[in-house]
Amino acid sequence: MLGATTTGTSPLNARQLLLVNLLTDLVPSLALAVRAPEPGSAAALLAEGPEASLGEALNREIGLRAMATAGGATLAWIQAQATPYGSPARARTVALTALVGTQLGQTVVAGGARSPLVVGASVVSAGALFAVVQTPGISHFFGCVPLGPVAWAQAAGSATVATAASVVGPELVRRYGPVVVPEGSPQADWLARLEEVRDAATRRYTELQDRAAAMLNT
Repeated sequence: MLGATTTGTSPLNARQLLLVNLLTDLVPSLALAVRAPEPGSAAALLAEGPEASLGEALNREIGLRAMATAGGATLAWIQAQATPYGSPARARTVALTALVGTQLGQTVVAGGARSPLVVGASVVSAGALFAVVQTPGISHFFGCVPLGPVAWAQAAGSATVATAASVVGPELVRRYGPVVVPEGSPQADWLARLEEVRDAATRRYTELQDRAAAMLNT
């Protein structure tokens, strides 16, 4: 959104967005979903109930991780744009690599660091991203350009910072949120309106899913 606002066009094209989904939602996410649970975790999950991980907790986690992912891509894109010898295609490619890197980093830290399957799947996806970006013909197909060491450093640094923010962000919000945004302040009202919009969008998305499921079952 920031890139579209400042330049008039989206930093990532449709093929690049599809590539993001292929590299982050396919192998790494499946590996995270099928990993073996930790000993004793099933009993703990049954004892704590669904509200500890679903509902408001899940919405808050999704919001924080979405902000971290967008922040990593935006930070990388801004750095690439500011590089004197950079080009729009180079900036798009750096943003793409940072976006994928941030999502892979969050997949690993979201409980997958102890699973060799999840770590291996993330490494494979990172290698596939590197191969796509650095291979001239394939890179051009996805609207990318091969990157040099500086560009890769920008992408990796941005992804690392964003991933770290996704880890410490929830605790910072829990501890310092009431101090930074006091109850009754304009900032609190603005956040409350954002939560209302998010809840309405979630309900709308759920309704559309229910309708689609009903149409498939008829």
